[in-house]
Amino acid sequence: TVYAATLGGLGISTDGGATFTNRTTTDGLGDNNVRGVYADGATVYAATLGGLGISTDGGTTFTNRTTANGLGRNSLRGVYAATYGGILRVYAATDGGGLGISTNGGTTFTNRTIGNSGLSSDTVLGVYADGAKVYAATRSALNISTNGGATFTTRTIDNSGLGSNFVNGVYAIGATVYAATDAGLSISTNGGTTFTNYTTANGLGSNTVDGVYADGAKVYAATDGGGVGLGVPDPSGGVGGTGGAGGAGGDGGAGGVDGAGTGGVGTGASGLVGLASNGGTGGVGGTGGNGYDASGLTDGSAGGDAGAGGTGGAGGNAGTGSAAA
Repeated sequence: TVYAATLGGLGISTDGGATFTNRTTTDGLGDNNVRGVYADGATVYAATLGGLGISTDGGTTFTNRTTANGLGRNSLRGVYAATYGGILRVYAATDGGGLGISTNGGTTFTNRTIGNSGLSSDTVLGVYADGAKVYAATRSALNISTNGGATFTTRTIDNSGLGSNFVNGVYAIGATVYAATDAGLSISTNGGTTFTNYTTANGLGSNTVDGVYADGAKVYAATDGGGVGLGVPDPSGGVGGTGGAGGAGGDGGAGGVDGAGTGGVGTGASGLVGLASNGGTGGVGGTGGNGYDASGLTDGSAGGDAGAGGTGGAGGNAGTGSAAA
């Protein structure tokens, strides 16, 4: 199922985006201007200009939540839902009213603002959560909480290397955090402590990045007028080295000593053939090639795995013993 937030309603497709059914205020949305959407199974959350629409039937009908339910403003910018502490929490990014957090499925909300949580701005442009970690994109910084949104620490140009303090959206996978800013896509690999910024110099169509999403190693950046930027890694590792040459065969054993005569001038019997020694040990396999080195790249590519080592060479043949003269 594909959900499209538009200025004229929420488009829902059940055929991979080939066709859409549009949901509007007629279906219970607070406004037809839908700025963000999130879905989990049959539950659909639509952030609109007139409240947070919540559907439990796949988007057929909606119940609208507003300031009457505790939201700071009816004008929403984004929405996300995640479980923390065994409780499903709904996060609503409002336009000037802070970050609304619900612990009862969106029935009521508690607001986090500059005054009570350390948010850098009450205009929250985007939100993402993963367990206890909550990321709020605002006009003045990227705000990060490690306690479910109770308090926030701000990340800015000065203290973390963000491309811009105007953050339009945010996404995270583990310790990797992606911040869509007005001056590029900023990526952190240490939980948001520091960022590296990527711009048109790295292939983006525009430095104004409105949204970001990642799926494994693929990163999608929605830009303002420059299309969608896609970062794809080179997964190839180096080729394994060639196996070492086989060791040389061992020398044959010495022939047996002539037997002593038992009669007058009898000739001794010939000695037995000497035992052959074992063949030499096979050479050591070559070292695997180095993985694809992405340390000097700036396009988001990931390094590939190192290639496997080559197979060791076969041992040499055993030497043949020779008969004594």
